[in-house]
Amino acid sequence: MKVRENGETAATLKNSDDRLQVAKTVFEKTRDGRTIREYERGHMLGKGGFARVYLFRENNTDRVYAAKVVTKCAVKKHRAREKLMSEIRIHRSLKHPNIVRFVRCFEDENHVYILLDLCDSGSLTDLVRARGHLTENEARPILRQLVEAVSFMHSRWVIHRDIKLGNILIHKDSTVRVGDFGLAAQLESDKQRKMTICGTPNYIAPEVLDGGREGGHSFEVDVWSIGVVVYTVLVGRPPFETSDVKQTYRRIKNNDYNFPSDVRLSREAKSLITAILSSAPERRPLIQDLLKHEFF
Repeated sequence: MKVRENGETAATLKNSDDRLQVAKTVFEKTRDGRTIREYERGHMLGKGGFARVYLFRENNTDRVYAAKVVTKCAVKKHRAREKLMSEIRIHRSLKHPNIVRFVRCFEDENHVYILLDLCDSGSLTDLVRARGHLTENEARPILRQLVEAVSFMHSRWVIHRDIKLGNILIHKDSTVRVGDFGLAAQLESDKQRKMTICGTPNYIAPEVLDGGREGGHSFEVDVWSIGVVVYTVLVGRPPFETSDVKQTYRRIKNNDYNFPSDVRLSREAKSLITAILSSAPERRPLIQDLLKHEFF
């Protein structure tokens, strides 16, 4: 598999006999073996699927990045390779203040490295976990930036398909940036529908759970997930969450949620959530219309 930027690739890592182990020093090299950048690997920031995310420091400049490291042994199959290449292509194409910046990617014998801007203030998951839930005034600027990011994606024909608190990152300048395009898809027209069942259980739209039986899904799934984010941020827990995934899916399909009595929500907040969490995709607000809602 070739993942290159300006024809660049990388040489073999130390400890190459251990495919799951990333060397402390990572070299980005040209095809002829010339070192162009050298990075020191720091602590692991997170993991999921077939990737781990580490703190990388570029030795010559002291710049720090979040590096998504994918082991090549995990993407041997054609479908997995295509999925990774799609993620790289889509993320690289999206340049917006509220989207995590794609810096560069390179590879060596055992790994593919995707370097991203480091958002070192954690995720929205961390913030809500620490606070319990946010007030509407606290949540509003965060949600506004989220909508701006998703609106930009949709204008580029990209569906994110995994909008959730953990993928909404907070930069040190307090801007919100959406990351993780591992499930993203790029459409060729507004009539195209996707059939894959994918996403994070608490955030999946009902039409995704139906697979292709009801005609597939499109941009509306991101709007639905934004609705789940709004509810979760303001209430402190997802609207359809249960201890059993199948039961959660049943609640999603039945649109079975309510507003708790122990959290005070404004009429405007309830109106926004109710409009977005409509079981019928065509009845949800368009992403470009969300910021016109009275909540904002």
